[in-house]
Amino acid sequence: MARIAQILCRTFCMALFLYGNFLFSEEESPHKFAGKHFFASYLNCDRKAMGDLEGMIGAMDQAVAASGATVLDKTPYVFPPNGLTIVYLLSESHASLHTYPEYGACFVDLFTCGDTCTPEQFDAILRDYLHPEKVSARVFLRHEGADEVPYTPLAKILPQ
Repeated sequence: MARIAQILCRTFCMALFLYGNFLFSEEESPHKFAGKHFFASYLNCDRKAMGDLEGMIGAMDQAVAASGATVLDKTPYVFPPNGLTIVYLLSESHASLHTYPEYGACFVDLFTCGDTCTPEQFDAILRDYLHPEKVSARVFLRHEGADEVPYTPLAKILPQ
């Protein structure tokens, strides 16, 4: 758990360093001060898929890569017998996954700064793996504020 807190702290410190200079300087910054924040709740998921910890980690690895993000570090933590939290430190910001197999539920988020990453493939891969009966997904444009933007999931996974 301390490792997860350490990664989250590094992520926010990096973001503050990169974007704090932009906010408090008069110079133009090469970094875009905006990002997309995707949140999803996957409910009534395939419990066998959720219980396969290696498969779940593999699906999340694939989803993060498909978003276009660059992984700097990742820390998985298993809550016995098969609950899972994974935090990814991305060059663009972070991603996380939290499973509750006893409830058939999985919660994820993907926050990426700039406009080179997209959540659609990330979401499609996790939906394909988990087979949720119900999904609640939203995307917010993060900048000086946080504005919800329309989100339409992909009908199927696109080839990479």
